Amino acid sequence: MRNRRPARMLATLTLAGLFALAGCGTSGSGASGGSGNTGGGGTGSGDNTLTLGVITSITGADSEFGKAQKEGYEVALDEINAAGGILGKQVKLVYLDDKSSAQEAAKDVDQLVSQYHAQLILGPYSSGSALAVVKKADTYKIPDIVPTATAANVTQTGSKYVFRLCATSDDYAKAICDLLKQQGDAKTMAIVHEDQNFGSSAEKAMLKYAKQYGFDVVDDESYSTKDLDYKAMLQRVKQKHPDVIYFASYSKDAVALMKQAQEIDLNAKYFTAAGTGFSVATFPQDAGKAAEYTLAAGQWDPSAKWQGSKEFYDKVHQKFGDYPSYHDMEAYAALYVAKAAIEKAGSYDAQKIRDALAGLQMDTAFGPIKFDSTGQNAHPVIVTQVQNGKFVTVFPSDAATGKILPTPPWSQRK
Repeated sequence: MRNRRPARMLATLTLAGLFALAGCGTSGSGASGGSGNTGGGGTGSGDNTLTLGVITSITGADSEFGKAQKEGYEVALDEINAAGGILGKQVKLVYLDDKSSAQEAAKDVDQLVSQYHAQLILGPYSSGSALAVVKKADTYKIPDIVPTATAANVTQTGSKYVFRLCATSDDYAKAICDLLKQQGDAKTMAIVHEDQNFGSSAEKAMLKYAKQYGFDVVDDESYSTKDLDYKAMLQRVKQKHPDVIYFASYSKDAVALMKQAQEIDLNAKYFTAAGTGFSVATFPQDAGKAAEYTLAAGQWDPSAKWQGSKEFYDKVHQKFGDYPSYHDMEAYAALYVAKAAIEKAGSYDAQKIRDALAGLQMDTAFGPIKFDSTGQNAHPVIVTQVQNGKFVTVFPSDAATGKILPTPPWSQRK
């Protein structure tokens, strides 16, 4: 089972990252560099460091995901520096906390630009924050590598400076519908989603694909993540007797939804989800028995065929004592994409890095990376099911490591 280190460790690491940047700033290096400045060290610094800015959720409701991202970035950082760095410079990362808020994420972009003269941004985590960062980065004409945010509109702003590694909410909905169609015994569906950018995008995607696949959506509920009492909403879902429930939820709300579904005896043939809170590594532990049999669209597991996947899994576990989810892996791959783009550009210059990203083709432990004209990478989706407290990949067949188990009524579970 998962063995997360306490929050104190994250705070220590974060402060260490900030201290590193502050030290670089006083010595004239760090994220600064300015247009055309090779290597990214501060202008005239003369040192041998390249500092890159990361925006993620270190505090607030999404901090569990921010912690996962940080683990991925740190493992990539260790590997890259051990192999000689980027353009011959050792790399440092500075983490800015968006506090799980889109407004704070936008302010972080301003800080990276004004204080650190950033030429490239990594992150953030959530779809709401990502949309805010993409718009700000476009204003500054700085490329933003988005590891995890799945809402479709993140790459639909018309910006030429957004590059997203992960699959989208549309891909999640289609994968769940493909699985249900393969199973052949579901006709009705209820959608339950959080009310911000991620949840709204997931709802819109599932409404589209449910119609295409012939599922009758009998209920569509939204909720705020600020209130974790969902029993009244779940009672409304129960009254509609859906075969399938499709959740779009973050971490704490995913746990609360399943525990309260059990509490009010809300049954369905399939409890499905758009990844995220139902895929984070702590979900089986935090939801306990209520997590069993849930199906979640996801983007990676350590059995993936891509070279380095298993090794990454082992390194995260060795370094942090955790078992990584796809959120860790996406951040890990994002830093390698940044490395490849800077090296292809031959310079720490925003426009040159942007142009390098637009033409980039590379293989990573997260799979092949190639961005289309909107900045979207085509990434395959898998579906996992919680079985005996562990995630088991059950769909599609060429990626499956186990079979789908039928979901028994709550009254028949042991």
